[in-house]
Amino acid sequence: MENKKFYITTPIYYPSADFHIGHCYTTIIADSIARYKRLQGYDVFFQTGTDEHGLKIEKKAEAAGVTPKEYIDPIIENAKDLWSKLGISYDYFIRTTDQDHVEKVQKIFKKMYDNGDIYKGEYKGLYCTPCESFWTESQLDENGMCPDCHREVHEVSEEAYFFKLSKYQDKLVKYYDEHPDFILPLTRKNEMLNNFINPGLTDLCVSRTSFTWGIPVDFDPKHVVYVWVDALSNYITSLGYPDENSEMFKKYWPADLHLVGKEIVRFHTIIWPCMLMSLGLPLPKQVFGHGWLKIGGDKISKSSNNYKDPREYINSYGVDAVRYFSLREVPFGNDGNFTEESLIARTNADLVNTLGNLVNRTLAMSKKYFESKVENPGVYEGIDDTLINYAKMLPSLVENKMSSYKINEALEDIFELLKRSNKYIDETTPWVLAKDPAKNDRLKTVLYNLLESIRISAILLEAFIPSTSEKILNMLNTKKTSFDTLDFGTLETDIILNESEILFNRIETK
Repeated sequence: MENKKFYITTPIYYPSADFHIGHCYTTIIADSIARYKRLQGYDVFFQTGTDEHGLKIEKKAEAAGVTPKEYIDPIIENAKDLWSKLGISYDYFIRTTDQDHVEKVQKIFKKMYDNGDIYKGEYKGLYCTPCESFWTESQLDENGMCPDCHREVHEVSEEAYFFKLSKYQDKLVKYYDEHPDFILPLTRKNEMLNNFINPGLTDLCVSRTSFTWGIPVDFDPKHVVYVWVDALSNYITSLGYPDENSEMFKKYWPADLHLVGKEIVRFHTIIWPCMLMSLGLPLPKQVFGHGWLKIGGDKISKSSNNYKDPREYINSYGVDAVRYFSLREVPFGNDGNFTEESLIARTNADLVNTLGNLVNRTLAMSKKYFESKVENPGVYEGIDDTLINYAKMLPSLVENKMSSYKINEALEDIFELLKRSNKYIDETTPWVLAKDPAKNDRLKTVLYNLLESIRISAILLEAFIPSTSEKILNMLNTKKTSFDTLDFGTLETDIILNESEILFNRIETK
């Protein structure tokens, strides 16, 4: 297969406080997509990072009696440690305080200015500090609050630079029409059109003078660049832009997927495309705005502090249990609910009963009956067809689901094979076959079919629960672990299985 590229990004997170399970949710999803693409043979560039400027952090640092950089540095180190514990396989972690990013943003701002798309004026209007967002009166919610976070907005009046967002309205609508999958799910596209674009885009205030924690406009340093212009630029500054001859930029841009929470779709599908049009650059291929992961039905909120350190879940239940629940429980795109009770139930049902039980039973029988030696005499019966045919179909089923980011359904398909394998044990009764020496070859074939189904499942699970996948493949002692070995019947014969280990312990509820 041709070595195609795939550039995937998470939003760059705002480090005003330590990260919560919602940040983990987005990043785990991105990681699973990146891992799956690597399995397929893609040259993947997976980027995440932090958006570190703005008034909110300036105020937080001031309240803490430290500089903004001193305030955010420990939070970011904490975040990197969390990503490490979750097995996040990012290729690059960008910080908007990185000096090269700062310099590149200044050049991007100047280029849009030189192109006639940025002009100086006076901003009078409404500003939400927590969201770092400007609003018109008509865009506020029914209580006159920020329509995103529903907190108070403040009137501001200051000299500012503006970006000619209105100039690109028609061009943006045309792009939406010509690229119907640019924004997913489709409901997000309709929101952008109905709530923001069709009422008419207004020019965007893109600088501030009322605070200093930001990137200075290099030709007018009393101004700092609007935090969203700064943040959105990260997707290309990391690749070397404005140097369009950068090998990274030429190789990976345009991005294949910007993965973002639904609350920031507006910035990624209106402001960002218009910025790119101003710069004369191609637009990202797709923006996916997923739903929120709530805690006990409530939106996770730093201000209300209704969450705990995700490491507590990892330490209590294991990293792959947290990863699996995040990916399996919620149809991707919808809002979901995180509770420890549901995490425990999903872990016990799927990871303990279905996966762990299958692996341990199969390896135990292989050890008991054949001293862990894998053989396949090929004594097939009709009862084998349901299992084998599904195992043969599974890679294409998963590929189909992953191509549209239906991650929970891809996992459902994989676990269907595991469930069928458990049922196959009950149907073929290996313990009965073992009592009849004449059925010896049939027993070997049954066990081979089970081991092969486990191997195929484990390879596919590498994208989602990588630590568990690695353990299973190690137990199988197989070298057939790549995506191109997914054909049923590829597992080597005459290999000796390694000792089994417990993959997941049942979680007892109080």
